[in-house]
Order: sequence, then C-alpha cells, then structure tokens
Amino acid sequence: MARAVWAVLRVLSREGAAVLKSNAPCAATGALRRSRPACAAVTTCGRAISSEVRHLQSAARMPEVTTDHLDEKQVQLLSEMCILIDENDRKIGADTKKNCHLNSNIDKGLLHRAFSVFIFNSEEKLLLQQRSDAKITFPGCFTNTCCSHPLHTDSELEEKDALGVRRAAQRRLGAELGIPMEQVTPDEMTYLTRIHYKAQSDGVWGEHEIDYILFVQKDVDLNPDPNEIKSHCYVSKEELKEMLGKAKRKELEITPWFSLIAETFLFTWWDNLQNLKQFMDHHKIHRM
Repeated sequence: MARAVWAVLRVLSREGAAVLKSNAPCAATGALRRSRPACAAVTTCGRAISSEVRHLQSAARMPEVTTDHLDEKQVQLLSEMCILIDENDRKIGADTKKNCHLNSNIDKGLLHRAFSVFIFNSEEKLLLQQRSDAKITFPGCFTNTCCSHPLHTDSELEEKDALGVRRAAQRRLGAELGIPMEQVTPDEMTYLTRIHYKAQSDGVWGEHEIDYILFVQKDVDLNPDPNEIKSHCYVSKEELKEMLGKAKRKELEITPWFSLIAETFLFTWWDNLQNLKQFMDHHKIHRM
C-alpha cells in the first residue's frame, strides 16, 4: 500500500511539473489558445491522481479489522467522531473512535482529545469503576470514576474554559454511571490540567490521548450501565494504595492512565480537595 501511494505521488509530481512548464506559453497572448487544451488535460489528470492519493492514504490509515467477536453495543460506539489534535492540543480534524484506537494508526501519530473524571464523596472517598468485560480497550480494569472522549460536535468542541470537555464529561457520567445530569453540571467540575500518554491494550487496540483531568466533590446517585461498568466502589487513600500494590503484583489490573496519574499527582491533589486552585495549570501538558 505504501509503495502504491509513493508511486502515485511521483506521478503527481511529474504532472505538476508539466503544469508549471505549460504555464509559460499560457501567459503569452499568442499561445493562449494553443495552451488551454493541454493545461485543462493536465489539471483533470492532476485532480484524478489527487483523489486517488487521498483514497490510498485513507485506506492506509484504516486497516481492515474485524469486530465480529466484539460486543455489539460497544462496536456501535466505534462510529462516534472523536476530536483529532496535534501534540499541543490544537484541533486538526475528526475521526472515528475506531480509527483513533487502532494501534496501527496510533503508531503513525494519530492523537485525540479525552478526559478523566474523579468524583469524591463528602467523606473524601474516591469513586472507582471496574470497566466491563465488554469494553474494547482495557476490559475488566479498575480505573477512575469516568474516562471518555468529547465528540466532534459544536457543544463539545467549545474550548473556552474547557467547556466542551466538561459537557462531554457530564454526558458520559450519565451514560456510564447513571448519574442524573443535574447532579453534576459542567460548572461543578474543576479542570486541573492535561496529561499526554500512549498505551496498548492488546495487539490491535490502544489509547493515545491528551487527557483533561476533572475533579468533583459531591454525593451522587448511581445507576451504572452493566455494559460499561462491571463494578464500582468508593475507596480511601489507603485502600487505593493497597489496590496499586496488588496491581504491581499482578493481582488485579488498573488502566495505564489511572496508574500514571495515581503514581504522580493524585494523592497531592486528594490531600487538597478544598484548595485545588493552586494546582490548576491550563498551559502545560504533562508528557507521561
């Protein structure tokens, strides 16, 4: 496939050179009429080749991956459009959730926007979820309260004060945990910072995200969707440390992003739930 793309690109380059050469006589009044048919033919050819290049590039980035063995509901979600970004979190386009999570595309640098929500109750315990066995990436792993992606829609593309991301978080808290929309509003979420990480789930699927960290302290009603969540629990700092120890001993599994956050920032933030403003950094992206 790569050879085919380069072959077409070489043809396009030669045709482009022909266009440049033919432009010289086209500029002269006496030769204008004689040059038009050649210029038109080359332009038509160039457009056709450009279309073929785009097709081949698209095919190269979207390898055939069977999803027949995967959960039907989770497969349907693969058609959602995620927000493509560069390494500085600037929007550069959109692509399906499926394409964003294929290792073959991640290895080429495909990067998308995501978020991780941490909800603490009035006792300052952290709500964790265990991802369902139906999940395509990291099934059965324990992780923070909610992890997902803003979609390429007007409401979730809004970048001022990360409003689009916070709206997406509100949506997914309802979809995964059954938390009523009015119980956790975007205004109640504290946007702390962003992390950039990459991790493989298996030989086919993985993650490559710039992840917005959102904190909430509130008692909420829960009605988890079993297709999303296998189990959930509130944990103290000590209990989470025990879980992290078990994960290192391979006694349970924790998602890589949650592990990275827990091993770096989480406990400091947790110690300061009433004074999180000092940790808000909306300029730096932490490369993990």
